[in-house]
Amino acid sequence: MEKSKNFIEQAIDKDLSEGVYTTVHTRFPPEPNGYLHVGHAKSIILNSGIAKEYGGKFNLRFDDTNPTKEKSEFVDSIKADVEWLGAEWEDRLFFASDYFDKMYEYAVKLVKKGKAYVSDLSADEIREYRGTLTEPGKDDPYSTRSIEENLQLFEDMKAGKYEDGSKVLRARIDMASPNINMRDPIIYRIAHLTHQNTGDKWCIYPMYDFAHPLEDAIEGITHSLCTLEFEDHRPLYNWVVQECECPNPPRQIEFAKLYLNHVVTGKRYIKKLVEEHVVDGWDDPRLVSIAGLRRRGYTPESIRMFVELSGISKSQSTSDMGLLEYCVREDLKPKAKRLMAVLHPLKLIIDNYPEGQTEMLDAVNNPENEELGSRQIPFGRELYIEREDFMEEPPKKYFRLFPGNEVRLMHAYFVKCVGFDKDENGNITAVHCTYDPETKQGTGFSGRKVKGTIHWVKADTAVRVTARLYESLIDEEKEVYDEEGNVNVNPNSLELIDDCYVEPKLAEAKAYDSFQFVRNGFFVADAKDSKPGAPVFNRIVSLKSSFKLPTAQ
Repeated sequence: MEKSKNFIEQAIDKDLSEGVYTTVHTRFPPEPNGYLHVGHAKSIILNSGIAKEYGGKFNLRFDDTNPTKEKSEFVDSIKADVEWLGAEWEDRLFFASDYFDKMYEYAVKLVKKGKAYVSDLSADEIREYRGTLTEPGKDDPYSTRSIEENLQLFEDMKAGKYEDGSKVLRARIDMASPNINMRDPIIYRIAHLTHQNTGDKWCIYPMYDFAHPLEDAIEGITHSLCTLEFEDHRPLYNWVVQECECPNPPRQIEFAKLYLNHVVTGKRYIKKLVEEHVVDGWDDPRLVSIAGLRRRGYTPESIRMFVELSGISKSQSTSDMGLLEYCVREDLKPKAKRLMAVLHPLKLIIDNYPEGQTEMLDAVNNPENEELGSRQIPFGRELYIEREDFMEEPPKKYFRLFPGNEVRLMHAYFVKCVGFDKDENGNITAVHCTYDPETKQGTGFSGRKVKGTIHWVKADTAVRVTARLYESLIDEEKEVYDEEGNVNVNPNSLELIDDCYVEPKLAEAKAYDSFQFVRNGFFVADAKDSKPGAPVFNRIVSLKSSFKLPTAQ
């Protein structure tokens, strides 16, 4: 069955069939003023995917027209994110600043055509003259300057003769336009700032709405795919490439953003959380920055699945975090080795097992994927089990360990609880069991049945590690932001477990290695805090969720 195409693919097919374009060339144009988040992943995957689908080209281009907020740290992080998501730009890495000379020439061209002029109005005055949604704007009193005067003033702006904010270059379009973006927008402003790429060469910088269409045109972009908030800017986009007489002008097509409920994506909010040490950086695993999701243990495949299931449309909608979690579960189920880890340990002593003896047991790494093979795990008299797997006085339908009950130890034997130890405060410190040597798993034992199976690790060979259990960064009973604009942070978003005991094999885990800790969830070795032989494990996601994948209509 042929896959149905979204509205962007349909538009591209029409353009190609009508000869508007002979090839497809897309780009992802981030501003290097912060880390990317999961919403940007949609644009990356869409733009690179369209190029690949049509055998075209894909550019990674940084819109670095605002040196106030831009840092090389952000450039490096964005490149890493785009590459990790599988978008291949090869040698097609560009910067808006690569074109500053060309953009200046285009601006001069507009001045010579009478399509741009230098204004001395302040920012507040420009806002006042612009009008409102219901009232037209008023002509700028400086719009009557001659072409010669404007050329000289613009050259003097470039030469650094004026202070920041004292003059701007405006496009001459229509102050009565119903689209406010067309009311003589600013296309150049003065800013005596050092640029990360061009240094102090420039003290005037193009505005985004002027620079962006020119970048697309210069690079030969055919389809400029952007989010819906740029729909009202499309007439200005088209005006710029038309009046600058760019050959083969690109076509802008807008699509709905990817919104995720109950998360923080705003750069200024994340910046504040970082600066106040609420999170430990832009890549904190509780954030939905792409770097944070990667560190949390999400895979590129899971994010691609999430984007695909969220869909490409012009209708704004919000996806559920449960859908993203569903995608990573589905991706990791067949990929991850299933090993045993005890998060909250309780000593279990098998009284009738020989003291000092260690037995190696076979364990399948993933019953859903034979290619992952098997491993051997040590077994002995003293083990650790999960504290919640024993109860002195259990409720009905509790099938784990309690006095007199028998369970299977995963990959091992049946054990029966015969007693337990308590300290002076009444806390249980150890559980005593006996084992039945005839019940070893894999020997074909077909006698009595047990209802419970629990996991374990051998006490003297288990490796002590740190595990982190994450919950939503946002207090689920509140909105994301309070009335003052602060983030409603969940004080219990992180549980740190320092005495987690794991199979010896897990001590070898390297950064980004992911596993299923049986019955506890999927975990990944933290890329920032893990050390050789001492990994720190982040829980990616629990094993089960109440989220249900929507059924197709």
